[in-house]
Amino acid sequence: MPSSLSTHNESTLHAALKDWASLPGDLLEAPLDGYTIDVLRQTPAGVDICIEIQTGNFTHLKRKLTTLLENGRRVHLLHPIPAQKWIIRQTKDGDPLGRRQSPKRGQYADVFKELVRIPEILPHPNFTLEILLTQQEEIWQDDGQGSWRRKHWSKVDHRLLKVLSAHRFDSPADYLTLLPADLPRPFTNRQLAIAIKCPPGLAGKITYTLEKAGWLEPAGKTGNAKLFTVRAGSPRPAG
Repeated sequence: MPSSLSTHNESTLHAALKDWASLPGDLLEAPLDGYTIDVLRQTPAGVDICIEIQTGNFTHLKRKLTTLLENGRRVHLLHPIPAQKWIIRQTKDGDPLGRRQSPKRGQYADVFKELVRIPEILPHPNFTLEILLTQQEEIWQDDGQGSWRRKHWSKVDHRLLKVLSAHRFDSPADYLTLLPADLPRPFTNRQLAIAIKCPPGLAGKITYTLEKAGWLEPAGKTGNAKLFTVRAGSPRPAG
């Protein structure tokens, strides 16, 4: 079993993914460079690999990732996206009230809702990303403290049921695989949204992120719509 140096208040989902990602000999919640690393792995050559599991917003992760990379660490970021989700309702005391499946279906491209916050980190040669499509349960509690959108029910936990599939981004070319082969060149956000069946807002986050990472560039306009094309010299996806 991996060695644990400390524990933190964390969601059930985060804890389950930490166990899923760790190997014998790994350190859990290990101190390094002024931060706590979810899973710290050392290669036979003595290279530290910092595995960070982020189940939510990436905003506060940027400084941590930047510091680790500047210090020469290898960083592997793991992010789950619920391809299937069930809502579990509980009383404020935790007694079960019901379970229903959410109609929302996540896809790999949804990671750009968060990558838009850290586009400058993606090209770093020591940074890799892994997206997990999962089955999850989301626990709602009738405590009167939550969002008005949920009629004041609070989200109190997430649970991992199953990892359905995983996709790694090890190089710039891997990110460009999200652009379908039959996508017009140049293309608009609307054309990208139609091609990958996502909302236009998400398509905008994809093009913004890939442009800031240095892999897309503006190619003029058609009407009021911006055009984008793969930047000359960017690695092309295999095949």
